[in-house]
Amino acid sequence: MMRTIMTAAALTSLLGLVPSASAQGWGTIKGQVVWAGDTLPPKEEAKVDKDQAQCLKNGPILTDVYVVNPKNKGVRWVLVSLQDAETPTKALPIHPALQGVPKKPLELDQPCCAFEPRVTAIREGQDVLVKNTAAIAHNIFWQGGLLGPTANQLIPAGGQASFKEIKARPLPVPYTFSIHAWMKGYVGVFKHPYFAVTDADGNFEIKNAPAGKFRLNLWQETKGWVIINPTNPRDRGVVIDIKADGTTDLGKIKFEPAK
Repeated sequence: MMRTIMTAAALTSLLGLVPSASAQGWGTIKGQVVWAGDTLPPKEEAKVDKDQAQCLKNGPILTDVYVVNPKNKGVRWVLVSLQDAETPTKALPIHPALQGVPKKPLELDQPCCAFEPRVTAIREGQDVLVKNTAAIAHNIFWQGGLLGPTANQLIPAGGQASFKEIKARPLPVPYTFSIHAWMKGYVGVFKHPYFAVTDADGNFEIKNAPAGKFRLNLWQETKGWVIINPTNPRDRGVVIDIKADGTTDLGKIKFEPAK
């Protein structure tokens, strides 16, 4: 019996398979990402040098390098996700209500020379539908490498394009519009449903998360990893203890800008 168990364990290790943990209950986590310091980042206007009549019809377009709410210092567009506390590749327990990949595709749009939403996320296997409700043609240039998608797709005014079989990875997939250089966006891709993007107040919430100790990762397009060990760049995020049958409030998470 012991020989059989050891052989199975050795085979699992050889194949690089990491079994998932079983959850001891489920809970909700929430928090707020806030700008550190007293001086807020300036709002920078994008250099709109093409299609100005269409792009500037609603006013200037901001670069959105950082988006900080001046009322409460909340940082928008921060991608938040869970990970096993010790082994990044270990599968997370998934609540019964969240089993299965969503059949409805994630929708992106570009109504006025900016991608909406700017940062979002999907589960591996979920499709992405890119719309163009603008009055002019746009394209979307995906830079997904071997994990996909990698494409430079023209989308006419009123048109749309679908992208499938996008694989999970540690960093979000960037996409741009090759003619309008200021247009940027990012899609995180995960093997589990435990992710969120901070709202206009910097708030996030993840429901039906497995209880226990897990690592919370935060990523922002200019900063990169929001929390990282300066002496060991591979040590990122923070280990949290998620309470079962309740809400774990992480409070304010300070955001130090990139130097």
